Amino acid sequence: MRLRNKTALITGGNSGIGLATARLFAAEGALVAIVGRNKETLDEAARALGAGTLAIQADVTDVEAIEGAFATAAARFRKLDIVFANAGVGGASPLGQMSLADFEHIIRTNLTAPFFTVQAALPHLREGASIILNGSVHAVMGVPGWSAYAAAKGGVRSMTRNLASELAPRGIRVNQVTPGGTRTPIWDKLAPTDDAKTALEARLSRSVPLGRMGEADEVARAVLYLASDDASNVTGTEIVVDGGTTGAPHGAPIFRAS
Repeated sequence: MRLRNKTALITGGNSGIGLATARLFAAEGALVAIVGRNKETLDEAARALGAGTLAIQADVTDVEAIEGAFATAAARFRKLDIVFANAGVGGASPLGQMSLADFEHIIRTNLTAPFFTVQAALPHLREGASIILNGSVHAVMGVPGWSAYAAAKGGVRSMTRNLASELAPRGIRVNQVTPGGTRTPIWDKLAPTDDAKTALEARLSRSVPLGRMGEADEVARAVLYLASDDASNVTGTEIVVDGGTTGAPHGAPIFRAS
C-alpha cells in the first residue's frame, strides 16, 4: 500500500475527483478526512468510504470554517501527511453578462480558497508533507466566455510554484494536478439531463486527441502519485491529465481528415 500509515485531508471530497481520490487513498492505506459544504452528499460519501473516514462540513470560502476543519482533522489524526485542495466551482463569465458578485465568487472559490486552505493546513502538517492543488486546462486554453474560471486556475498554476518554493525549507512538496474535461458533477448545470450530457461529451471529445472525456479515477491516480513517496523528489510542477488536449491538440478528431 502506497499510503500506509499516512493521513490526508481532501476538500471537496464528497463528489467527483475529490471523492474518487478519497476512495483511492483509503484503498492505499491512508486515514482520510473529507471536507464538503453539502451535508447530505458528505454523509453519503462518508458511508461509501467506510467507518474510518472523517467527514467535516465546511465551506472553503469561509476562512474560519476551513481553519476549524483542519483543527478537527488534527484532533483525530494528530498530524497530516497529505492535503488535496480540490474544492472548486465551474461557471462561465461572458463579457456583458457577468455580475461582480458572480465573478468574485468564482475567483474566491477557485483561487482564494486554495491559498487559505494551505495556510490553514500549515500548523498541522508533518515535515515532508505533500500538498496537491487542483488546476485546470482552462488556465492555458483561452476558452471564450470563461475568463473568471481561467484566471482563477491560472492563478493556481502560478501559486503552486510559489508555494513549493516557500515551503521547501520544511521539505513540504507542493504540486498540481491539471484535469481536462472529466466526468464529474461540475457539468450538471451546463448539461442537466442525460441527453444533454451525451451531446456535451460528444462535442468535447472531438477536441481531445484520445477521443473521450476523462474519468475522475484517472485524475485520482495522478494525485496518488504526487501524494506518495514515489514523488519524493517532485515539487513545483503539474501533471496534466487531459487526453492530450493541451499537449498535442492537433491529434484531436476535429483535425483528422477521416
